[in-house]
Amino acid sequence: MTTNYSADQIQVLEGLEPVRKRPGMYIGSTGPRGLHHLVYEVVDNAVDEALAGHCKYIHIYLNADGSVKVTDDGRGIPTDLHPRTGKSALETVMTVCMRAVSFDGNSYKVSGGLHGVGISVVNALSEWVEAQVWRDHKVHTQRFERGVPKTDLVMESCDRKQTGTAITFLPDAQIFTTEREFDYKTLSNRFRELAYLNAGVEITFQDNRLALMGLDSPKIETYRYDGGIKEYVDYMNRDKEPIHEECIFVQGERNNVQVEVALQWCRDAYSDNLLGFANNIRTIDGGTHLEGLKTVLTRTMNSLARKRNKLKDGDTNLGGEHIREGLTAVISVKVPDPEFEGQTKTKLGNTEVRGIVDSLVGEVLTEYLDFHPPVVDAILEKAIQAFNAAEAARRARELVRRKSVLESSTLPGKLADCSSRDPSASEIYIVEGDSAGGSAKQGRDRGFQAILPLRGKILNIEKTDDAKIYKNNEIQALITALGLGIKGEEFDASQLRYHRIILMTDADVDGAHIRTLLLTFFYRYQRDLIDQGYIYIACPPLYKIERGRSHYYCYSDRELQNLIRDEFPANANYTIQRFKGLGEMMPVQLWDTTMNPETRTLKKIDIEDAAEADRIFTILMGDRVAPRREFIETHGSRLNLAQLDI
Repeated sequence: MTTNYSADQIQVLEGLEPVRKRPGMYIGSTGPRGLHHLVYEVVDNAVDEALAGHCKYIHIYLNADGSVKVTDDGRGIPTDLHPRTGKSALETVMTVCMRAVSFDGNSYKVSGGLHGVGISVVNALSEWVEAQVWRDHKVHTQRFERGVPKTDLVMESCDRKQTGTAITFLPDAQIFTTEREFDYKTLSNRFRELAYLNAGVEITFQDNRLALMGLDSPKIETYRYDGGIKEYVDYMNRDKEPIHEECIFVQGERNNVQVEVALQWCRDAYSDNLLGFANNIRTIDGGTHLEGLKTVLTRTMNSLARKRNKLKDGDTNLGGEHIREGLTAVISVKVPDPEFEGQTKTKLGNTEVRGIVDSLVGEVLTEYLDFHPPVVDAILEKAIQAFNAAEAARRARELVRRKSVLESSTLPGKLADCSSRDPSASEIYIVEGDSAGGSAKQGRDRGFQAILPLRGKILNIEKTDDAKIYKNNEIQALITALGLGIKGEEFDASQLRYHRIILMTDADVDGAHIRTLLLTFFYRYQRDLIDQGYIYIACPPLYKIERGRSHYYCYSDRELQNLIRDEFPANANYTIQRFKGLGEMMPVQLWDTTMNPETRTLKKIDIEDAAEADRIFTILMGDRVAPRREFIETHGSRLNLAQLDI
């Protein structure tokens, strides 16, 4: 690995005009996701320095003026003249779409960032950017506005030992027209994830927005995990009962592809949780690294099962889903020339990675399990139990496979389908009870809106085996109506009957519980539904306010208070109706407020922090009481008791 990082190692691609014209092509959107992606791009540059062995500390500041500052102690962006542009390398990097030579193997072996065009895109989409570089015994400073240099490169002397880069930027209001406020939780989740994926790198996150956040002093968090992804798995499993206390850890490199895998099986978990990363990007759609891991796990465990006489000669092999039951795993690969499918890097396509992962993991896993017979026996016993449970559920599953679309005419209270047969244009409302279902059926647009009422609370599948799942009538109705297929099988979006699955429950504790049970079902049964953005939550109003001939709907107590304070005179006469349930609303009211695409509000369910989501589902919906009590005691002080429906 060379430490000679200079101007001639910057490959020029194109100018910044296309970025401002079509920002969504570069950062995904101009909404909150794209806004936060600007920060990720700058931080990814610092992480690239860490991956190359030149950076130990990264510091991110959210400033009171809305800007963000990212500093690192790496080598500093080169500042010498670029041979092609005739400008400094810093100005070239900031004003021209470029690639650091992570892609030709000289400076960075691997690189994150959105297709390697990160920092120039941030410059193009910012009102202003100030770059500072400590390098060659000098501090170099230059300011840019909307991608255009506003000052020359200014150089001053500095501490001879100091090196690194600081980028400060303010997102452009002309681009981000709806939202320019950064969410602390969203960013902290990503920085924690990066610290897990890059063992030993210290990331400090500081929020200086005192007035905005109601803080007396800056909020500071530091993330550093010398155990890397082993600590990541420990974190996800800290409320579970592991079969083996120590993670099985694989680390190796072959053909310049670096592989890290951490594995741990748990007794009290009945689904798997596999997180895949490629060049620090979470690959939510999978890829060849995850395929290789699943293949080697299945082959190795079946081989050991026969070697240890857990399976006889005539027995069927254990399926991959049986072997992975209760497994938490993180796989992180670093690939010099990554081939990602899709603009947002959600599936790794490099075919060579599959075999490399298979080979490296197979060697270490076999050696570990050969020396730990009690561990392999416990894993195999759990897998065989899962296999037997799956066999017990087979008839129920076959019933689900054979059933065609549910017929609402013969199943009162079940699916009222829409006339559209185009899944991308169709949506289904899952509602609680026949009363709400009746209003929804009458108020809907039958052309594209289907209604599926559920009777009572559905099964909590966090602590239920497959046999019980498939025998449950409400779950059968969900599986068949939505076209979900079978748990454990690869998700097939082409079989999905609706591309918007909307949970519409009452705005009380019972409604929240039903919503949580449904989210648990989707998360554990077919998590790709959430990862790929098919699940939504409807937002029905809490209040209707009538004043004279006018009426208003309010969706929260705060909205109601603001309406009365700001819109009504002090002595105004008005009436307030609180909707205790969806069934109290007239069909036309339900349509106007909650179902009409022109006027409704839908919340898309999006899991930014997969590890934390998995842990919370385990705590709140699992068997163990102690972690749930601790969670309630920790967070109970944030609960408004007046809102409890008791």
